[in-house]
Amino acid sequence: MSTVQHGEGLYGWERAKAMLAVALAVLLSVLDYAVANVALPSIAHDLHVASSQSIWVINAYQLASLSMLLPLASIGARIGFARMCRLGIAIFLIASVLCALSTSLLELALARALQGIGGASIMSVAIALIRFIYPREILGKGLALNGLIIGMGVALGPTVGSLVMSVANWPWIFWINVPLGAVALVMASLALPVTPRSERSVDLAAICLTVAAFTFTVIGIDDFVHGGLVSAVALSAIGVVCWIALLRHQRDSSEPVVPVDLLGVPSFLIAFIVGMTGFVASNFFIIAMPFTLETVFHRPVTVTGFLITPWAVGVAIMSFLIGRWTDRIPAALLSSLGLAVTGCGFALLWMLPSDASNFDIIWRTWLAGSGFGMFQPPNNRVMMLAAPRGREGSASGLVSVARLGGQTLGALLVASVFRFSTHASTLCLLCAMIIAWLGAGLSLGRSFRRRHRSGLHG
Repeated sequence: MSTVQHGEGLYGWERAKAMLAVALAVLLSVLDYAVANVALPSIAHDLHVASSQSIWVINAYQLASLSMLLPLASIGARIGFARMCRLGIAIFLIASVLCALSTSLLELALARALQGIGGASIMSVAIALIRFIYPREILGKGLALNGLIIGMGVALGPTVGSLVMSVANWPWIFWINVPLGAVALVMASLALPVTPRSERSVDLAAICLTVAAFTFTVIGIDDFVHGGLVSAVALSAIGVVCWIALLRHQRDSSEPVVPVDLLGVPSFLIAFIVGMTGFVASNFFIIAMPFTLETVFHRPVTVTGFLITPWAVGVAIMSFLIGRWTDRIPAALLSSLGLAVTGCGFALLWMLPSDASNFDIIWRTWLAGSGFGMFQPPNNRVMMLAAPRGREGSASGLVSVARLGGQTLGALLVASVFRFSTHASTLCLLCAMIIAWLGAGLSLGRSFRRRHRSGLHG
């Protein structure tokens, strides 16, 4: 196990082993999130619950992950990023066993929430670890490889889930985590570098307020989307109170749990908003596209997964290929071009006639995914390099919050569109296009801002 300082990075076999350990941990977290979606109908049937209730198998994981990302990033900075990653893998393994053994929806939802905490433990520090594994001058390559792993997990998830469900019952989608998690834990124990630690003690009050603020706010918005106005107002109000109390509590902290000071850095803030915008747009597409394929293009359910897979393939391949340019070309250009291409892909899908061929759908979906893969690594690189030394954990947490927060907000907005519109699926594609192009415009604005600032100093 190597010790590494800021900006040094690892080299040769040491770097390869460390990156493999991070990749296995990230794949474990992403793959299981995607695999569980496939099993929802079987879970609902076996546990004798309505399909709408079975969604909590997904929601419990996502809500726990989102609310715990920043607290776990803060704890990771204190105990060490490698130790937090190993702890996350161990929690994920235990939770997977509990999921497989669950006999009721409540048991499964609680186990999935614990799994979400394990996944958040991994994702909160993954990019921080990459920041120490790769030297500063080639950090973009490491982030691009991380994007490839996430894309592979998303692409493989439905396929792995379908294969498992074709030969076994739903608990096995959780049992398969055990061998992969065991290998990931061994690699993380042997190969992850020892990084500098924060000397500040863990702020338990701030952690509790952060979890409460995220939880009550998200559940409140979700209640509003589903028509529960009174409960939505009450829960959202509690969330707002928690946010105010949190910001006051950590006002004088040099390393706050919710790092609002990093959001005060203009380049970091813009990259964060661009990142969240991109994931809002992507979720408009990912959630609504199966309905579009079924109702507009009249494709059977057995074909929809095949037609959506090119999105993940495009994301994975382009995330890997873009690594050679991420450290040379400004993010303002690469990320803007990526989101613009993504928006073009959504626009081309939106304009398709109902009798379009499978090939017409596939290449447009691939184009949108390729643009998305181009946008992520350079934008994440901006956030990690904009963070001061010693704040890698906070920056890594915010990178993940931009992703998961954008996905969560996107899901809530999609739900509201489906509630109020009779042509929801096509409207969601239009929204995805507009939001992607807005993100591209905001990203491109970084280039003009930099030129203006250079002109002032010149």
